[in-house]
Amino acid sequence: MRNIQLKDGINISELSLGCMNLPLDDRTETEKIIRFALESGITHFDTADLYQFGQNEEVLGEVMKQFRSDYTFTIGTKGGNEFDAEKQEKIAWNPSASHIKNAVKDSLSRLGVESIDLYQLHGGTIEDNKDETISAFEDLKKEGLIKSYGISSIRLNVIDYYLKHSNISTLMMQFNPIDNRPLEVVRNLDKDVKILSRGPVMKGLLSRNSRKVLDDKFAEGVLDYSYEELESAISRLSQINGDLSALSYAFLRHNNAAIVNGVSSLEQLEDNMESYINMPEFTQEEYKNILDAVKLIRYEEHRA
Repeated sequence: MRNIQLKDGINISELSLGCMNLPLDDRTETEKIIRFALESGITHFDTADLYQFGQNEEVLGEVMKQFRSDYTFTIGTKGGNEFDAEKQEKIAWNPSASHIKNAVKDSLSRLGVESIDLYQLHGGTIEDNKDETISAFEDLKKEGLIKSYGISSIRLNVIDYYLKHSNISTLMMQFNPIDNRPLEVVRNLDKDVKILSRGPVMKGLLSRNSRKVLDDKFAEGVLDYSYEELESAISRLSQINGDLSALSYAFLRHNNAAIVNGVSSLEQLEDNMESYINMPEFTQEEYKNILDAVKLIRYEEHRA
């Protein structure tokens, strides 16, 4: 497993485990997933306070305790949303300094740690008081409550502001050969800011179940693709590499992006690891063939 170093010295595995869909009601299965991930070289685990309204962080924190003496790993979480844990509902978006600082302390408690390795803003709008949020992140770093920070966003105007006015180390966004909108960000990105690619297999479209997923989830198409265009793109990508997940991983590696792949079962994680191991190294010409097989699309909203 390759490692990626963030600008603050934090090392994360190239393939991270997205924890949003872990089977929290089956602790045994969750523990098996975490153990297999660690044994496979995965050292970074991604969660958020909003996932299951705090329960995801809590369960992850409890499960990880048993592995701390045998493995070195990092945990990343996200905040910025007010929610009611008892009612299981989101209340409002709130990136204020007071909320962020309180949210970090709540996450620390649920995760059972003294410092969060990577804390990301879970969204953001251009109307936010972004300087206040950035100041809160810097204060939290100085206090040692977080080690590094970033944002999870697909709004170009928000991304641009944080790139110019903060010390973010990561930028999380959906990124894969089909949803290749982040390419325009990657081309101009400071090398010290790392892309964390969520949705690398596009809800299973770029997996061994692509045919079924295409019909079940994308019958109306997606983004700029009609169903027929999507079907054609998947067919052309399959001709380049029959393992579409491995192809997507290689596409992301070619763009110096880390991979955050979520699972809900041990079987899914085993499949992900098999694809990671089988990941090809594309030449520039082979990479161009991928781009030729898909539509090159861009973010149309929140650009200014």
